[in-house]
Amino acid sequence: MSDLHLRGVLTALITPFDPSGEIDLAAFRELVDRQLAAGVHGLVPCGTTGETPALSDEEWAKLVGICVEAAAGRVPVVPGTGANNTPRTVALTRRARELGADAALVVTPYYNKPNPRGLVAHYRAVAEVGLPVVLYNVPSRTGSNVPAELVLEIAENQAVVAVKEASGQLSQAMSLVAGRPRETFSVLSGEDELTCAMTLMGGDGVISVVSNVDPAGVVEMVEAALEGDARRARSEHYRLLALTRALFAETNPVPAKAALAALGLCRGGVRPPLAPASESTVEALRRALAAAGLS
Repeated sequence: MSDLHLRGVLTALITPFDPSGEIDLAAFRELVDRQLAAGVHGLVPCGTTGETPALSDEEWAKLVGICVEAAAGRVPVVPGTGANNTPRTVALTRRARELGADAALVVTPYYNKPNPRGLVAHYRAVAEVGLPVVLYNVPSRTGSNVPAELVLEIAENQAVVAVKEASGQLSQAMSLVAGRPRETFSVLSGEDELTCAMTLMGGDGVISVVSNVDPAGVVEMVEAALEGDARRARSEHYRLLALTRALFAETNPVPAKAALAALGLCRGGVRPPLAPASESTVEALRRALAAAGLS
């Protein structure tokens, strides 16, 4: 049984690249340090936002190792270890444990769309690695939604410590909060626009894309919501709303990288098959950054 209880803002980190397409490790370290200085409650490297499908195993391990070193036990490091087959997911989760990660973010297998029995067996096998597991439900990426009752069945396994809920359905989030098998099972938003609402309704925070750009603002919003200060949480939510929407105008993390480039924090490049943000998206981001007081 794990005593890990994930709460607050965990940033789904981007992976910066240099002009040649290689990982810009110096920029990544600076981005991680910026997150920690802003008071985020966890680091999530090598997830969707980190362009994991375009990373080699060696690059993946390097990024996880940098986060573990930088965090130095102050906040949990929860790398993405999910794949669309169970043996590879288990292998990546074992590697994350060896690297010193605190938990693993495990997306439901994509493309092959496992049936309920297969999904339960998948998470059971990953849990046997001995690293706490965060189930990641993101139908827009995987092609299938995991209903709340199935998530809660999987969560009966003590090693499954949280769900990143990105179905976009507040009703599903409420069912997860209402039915969680234990108080320490965390229900984390995977949709930045719904974070304030989910947290005020009893959720535990967010694995956030927006906090790449404004970590202090997202921390302020979520901490206010966790404290029950709805007015302060709403104020930050609406300050960030236009930026949040602009950051999802194109496939994540394309706009997030463009926003960070506009702030001078990375070069903004992405790896194929992604392409850089369009001029209209870049202009919308500039306006949203200015409106949020970040430019």
